[in-house]
Amino acid sequence: MNGAETLVTTALAAGIEICFSNPGTTEIPLVTALDSVPGIRAVLCLFEGVCTGAADGYGRMLNKPAMTLLHLGPGLSNGLANLHNAKRAHTPVFNVIGEHASWHRSADAPLTMDIEALAGTVSKWHRTCESPATLSRDTASAIAAAMQGQVSTLIVPQDYQWTECGDHRISLPQFSFDAVDQDSIDRAAALLRTHEKALLFLGGKALRKRGLEAAARIMAATGCDVLSETLFAHMERGAGIPPIERLPYFPEHAVAVLSKYRLVVLAGVEEPVAFFGYMDMPSRLLTADQQAVRIDGENQDLPEVLESLADALGAPRKLALETNSRAASSKPDLPSGPLTRENVCMVLAALQPEGAIIVEEAVTTGGSYYPLSATAPPHSLLTLTGGSIGQGMPCAAGAAMACPDRPVINFQADGSAAYTVQALWTQARESLNVTTMICSNRSYDILRVELARSGQVSPGKYTISLTDLADPAIDWVQISQGMGVPAVSVNTAERLAKELSVALAEPGPHLIEMVL
Repeated sequence: MNGAETLVTTALAAGIEICFSNPGTTEIPLVTALDSVPGIRAVLCLFEGVCTGAADGYGRMLNKPAMTLLHLGPGLSNGLANLHNAKRAHTPVFNVIGEHASWHRSADAPLTMDIEALAGTVSKWHRTCESPATLSRDTASAIAAAMQGQVSTLIVPQDYQWTECGDHRISLPQFSFDAVDQDSIDRAAALLRTHEKALLFLGGKALRKRGLEAAARIMAATGCDVLSETLFAHMERGAGIPPIERLPYFPEHAVAVLSKYRLVVLAGVEEPVAFFGYMDMPSRLLTADQQAVRIDGENQDLPEVLESLADALGAPRKLALETNSRAASSKPDLPSGPLTRENVCMVLAALQPEGAIIVEEAVTTGGSYYPLSATAPPHSLLTLTGGSIGQGMPCAAGAAMACPDRPVINFQADGSAAYTVQALWTQARESLNVTTMICSNRSYDILRVELARSGQVSPGKYTISLTDLADPAIDWVQISQGMGVPAVSVNTAERLAKELSVALAEPGPHLIEMVL
């Protein structure tokens, strides 16, 4: 086997099933290895940000890494924004970056870049392979690192890919969770017993069903409140799953919510901070007289950590869970009239089917969706963890590939969609079951909100022009159809309900432009 075949064989043995790729010359041996070593599904994406966003969506749903194959430093650069989101989501992602041949790097060819420096901005683990003989071991190490819930990046010179490997032994990744820290659990339990106003603040995999059920037990035993981080990777929601409020986005609202607690127990999340620095507002949202206690480590199984805390508190194992399991699903009534932010959310919450995966990057339009869908049929909700827009469309594609038997609905802002619209082509090429709902308010509305918050009541012409997407208006129907995805445009709640029902009933991708 040559180096490329060794890498692919190792990845296949480690459980890698899919590779999102936009390859170039330096990855040709790896491309051909995907044929000579069958078993990994190769998916072409027209832009590297789609590759990385799709790998993020895939990893969020399956808790296992997808592979990306990217071309040199510029290819990695194009994928960085969604790798940033994946890093914040603690998503397992395994990047393979082709590098110039080892003897060619010193020539400073036009595409030469410091790939290690780029990789280090988003990757917890990164390495440049130094010999064909280490390729299997390096690949296994990268995948093991990714399994810990992080981005890992392996950089492979082209000549090491085509060179025959003398040692054909295949390494396997070594991964296991660290043991729960019982001292941290006992300390948190003691504090929860003595604080009347306590908060259990959750993020990461604590927001899956098992973690939420453990949190419900803790709440039943102590009377504490439970809150989630604002932007989370994957929350399981709906009837039969313990409901949870989320921390507000704007810092003044978040501070108002947090200020009533003297103790904050953190699980899967750091202490909350403001998204931006605002005049007269703190960066950190907890004050010095509030005690924050983290109960999990970097590589622990979060649901197990929460279950250990519930057990330490003597929390009932069945009472809270039986109560929640009896909760019936309920949906808002279908609205009528011209489309508004509120009735768009009502239509989605009313029509989303059981088992749906909602990828929400609606930014300003989607504000009321979260409470409206709290008792919808059980579903998964994925949000914009790192705040880097352009996540929604590719993340939805990756989620659909991870879970082909589940409908995926991408609730998507128009300005954000323009960043990675190429994902529609991949959805069409792979016949993915994704329905994209474009919130076409024809503006960067979040910037207008921030302008108003900063006191800009009479913005100038450039300020207005830099937040406006109406001149010319983006024709989402033509763009979608040009990418191979059937599309319609609607401007009433009744028409939206009709077209969403049609899209959800038919296989393959669809796009609905919602003109607001």
